[in-house]
Amino acid sequence: MIRMRKIGKAKALERVILSKVRPRNQNGFPYRAQVLERSFAILDLLAESSEDLSLAEIEVKLDFHKSTSYRLLRTLEHHRFAEKDMGTGKYRLGPKLLELGSRAIARYDLATVGRPYLERLSKVCGETANLGILSGSEVVTIALAEGRHALQMLSAVGRKTPVHCSSIGKAILSLLPEPELDAFLRKYVPRAYTRHTITRRADLKAELAQVRKRGFAIDEQELEEGVKCIGAGIRNYSGRVVAGLSIAGPVLRLNQKGVSKLVQLVVRTASEVSTSLGYQYPIKLPDSSRSSREI
Repeated sequence: MIRMRKIGKAKALERVILSKVRPRNQNGFPYRAQVLERSFAILDLLAESSEDLSLAEIEVKLDFHKSTSYRLLRTLEHHRFAEKDMGTGKYRLGPKLLELGSRAIARYDLATVGRPYLERLSKVCGETANLGILSGSEVVTIALAEGRHALQMLSAVGRKTPVHCSSIGKAILSLLPEPELDAFLRKYVPRAYTRHTITRRADLKAELAQVRKRGFAIDEQELEEGVKCIGAGIRNYSGRVVAGLSIAGPVLRLNQKGVSKLVQLVVRTASEVSTSLGYQYPIKLPDSSRSSREI
């Protein structure tokens, strides 16, 4: 009986301790990291204030100890999340937040960012231009601009295409880090859609190496007979590939004689979209004098 009471008291004490260590907030979230929460509180306070705030004002408004406020502000300032006015000694939100916000907007609104470039590309070359992202083993179209020709390639936002027979898909895969690409290919089984489709992993990997080297990908009737696509990858601010764009049209129009100029247009447009996403290094455009046999 005495032992049971002791165990009961121990359990009750444990519940009290856990309730203090992991209290739930208003949203029911069970985890708390005090340093992070106090840092976020400072940032929220600076965001809500119409004027810069002094260290003393922050201490009073948040009821933080002076040393705590000072250490957190210095850390936020060091990482550019907060900024100190050298004249007044007061604090405001730092430039790092603007930088992160811009990147977040570009990342999550890629279709809006890319659409003007697609429309210009389509207008210049006359073919349907597509913007797509990798989703699992498929390319999903997230934006497009229709061509001006009577005979044009039908597409739609939300359309899914197998990655191995898509110029966008091959362009994206070619820019993945080698270990990531190898892991993807080990699980991927290329399926035949036309007599031109690449169906062996080794051949697909060799094709991707060529795509990476020359800077663009070709879908040579690999998904549909008579349809040809030219695609290039799009990188974000960190240099990681996040999407790709392409033009699609009948083989008769995208012939060997004029395809080198179209390649230049596609790669240059992809480069411009990458720059708009914060990518800072120029993409080397393919040599327009490249033999048509290489294209």
